[in-house]
Amino acid sequence: MRTALLQSSGRPGSIAENLKVLDEAAGRAAAAGAGLLVAPEMFLTGYAIGDDIARLAEPADGDSADAIAETATRYGVAIAYGYPERDGETVYNSAQLISADGTRLANYRKTHLFGCFERDHFTPGEQPVVQAELNGLRVGLMICYDVEFPENVRAHALAGTDLLLVPTAQMHPFQFVAESLVPVRAFENQMYVAYVNRVGPEGEFEFVGLSTLAGPDGVARTRAGRAEELVLADADPVFLAASREANPYLKDRRPGLYGSLV
Repeated sequence: MRTALLQSSGRPGSIAENLKVLDEAAGRAAAAGAGLLVAPEMFLTGYAIGDDIARLAEPADGDSADAIAETATRYGVAIAYGYPERDGETVYNSAQLISADGTRLANYRKTHLFGCFERDHFTPGEQPVVQAELNGLRVGLMICYDVEFPENVRAHALAGTDLLLVPTAQMHPFQFVAESLVPVRAFENQMYVAYVNRVGPEGEFEFVGLSTLAGPDGVARTRAGRAEELVLADADPVFLAASREANPYLKDRRPGLYGSLV
């Protein structure tokens, strides 16, 4: 499945403008043959927007989800995006996957919040593995800091995730995560990992870009630079099956030895 990674911080504070950016990117992705477009963490509203997070938060089935479903249907491309999710009085840092026919396939709430900023504005999610079937692949969702916990990604591997989508707000000086850690996660868990970052200055943060789609061989199929960019690469189920046969990490595990880790 050709996958498009939208590396952009959009227009922080403006849902309407970010929906326009997403719509334009969906058109470009579809024209390039992509079946899936992935946007960064908190793309719908912006990340470093302080108390506006709570003000702009929407339910998973809110107006913006409807607008994105319409975009997905119009261009015939599935869309995954980050947003602040309101559930009653609780706000989560969430990511949602909508199919090319406008169906909401999966909604994930970030389980590992990074730093005081996130802990002040969000409640952590409690479901580590969220998946959906899309174009012959089992697609999983995760957000930014979550991928830095090997237990999280291994749980996805054991649940059969083929392509892990990781909307991200990765900031300086942690660019080694995009450059080194993400390809290793893909290799050690035998899956594709799409790590899609914000870019440039925003509030007190400097987002580093470097979005990538890493394959199960640990090789980056595509990597963006440090500017706004739409990059594309393929997640190939045939190559994935061959790689899993050649690299039997999951088969060679000895779970009986690992009990003390949890």
